[in-house]
Amino acid sequence: MPAASRRAQRSEPSASRKPPITAERITDAALQVVATEGYDALTIRRVTAVLGTGPSSLYAHITTKTDLDDLLIGRLCSEISLPEPDPATWRQQIHDVYAQMRDQYLKYPGVSRAALALVPTHLETLRVSEGILGLLLAGGVPAQTAAWALDSLTLYVTAYAWERSLVHQRRKNEDDDWVLSREDLVERLGALPAERFPHTRRHAAELTSGSGHDRFDFTLSLMLDNLTAS
Repeated sequence: MPAASRRAQRSEPSASRKPPITAERITDAALQVVATEGYDALTIRRVTAVLGTGPSSLYAHITTKTDLDDLLIGRLCSEISLPEPDPATWRQQIHDVYAQMRDQYLKYPGVSRAALALVPTHLETLRVSEGILGLLLAGGVPAQTAAWALDSLTLYVTAYAWERSLVHQRRKNEDDDWVLSREDLVERLGALPAERFPHTRRHAAELTSGSGHDRFDFTLSLMLDNLTAS
């Protein structure tokens, strides 16, 4: 074989060489596990299996499940667009940002659990928090109130998405009697003893009303409208 051919052969990358482990690849693998198996199945060992490697190869990027959660939430937050703060429309702007967060969580049922009790270090997660804080301040909300509102609003959206994921999971289980149609629920509430549950019987329709994200919109508006109430 000519020397030039041997040199060319040596310079070509090996077909069996694996791509390097990066935070991006770890996050991709983690989202794959959540999408196909659910958040409960997510472990570092499961991620390494998807990547075809061992846990030690991830240690340059993550060492605990919390690190993995931080990467997941950071990736989802990277998809959220932040507006330029407008004092005239700050409530709607915040609502729109949190609606984006909600929808990102709902793409991967159960993943919002990763955000609970998480101290974020990912720059994308911090970018979103910074943006929401800026919107609150632009609306004239005092700094201390804005700080706690940021925490409360984010917690609500996270919990809302988690509850929706639980309902989604239970609806897939045909033997689970917990999930009822609205008609069945109204009927059950209306059949309660009148002397003990007069209000519930009378307002069963109102208690079970709402479709899509109606209750989400109501709660977020309720919280936002009271931040600057005198």
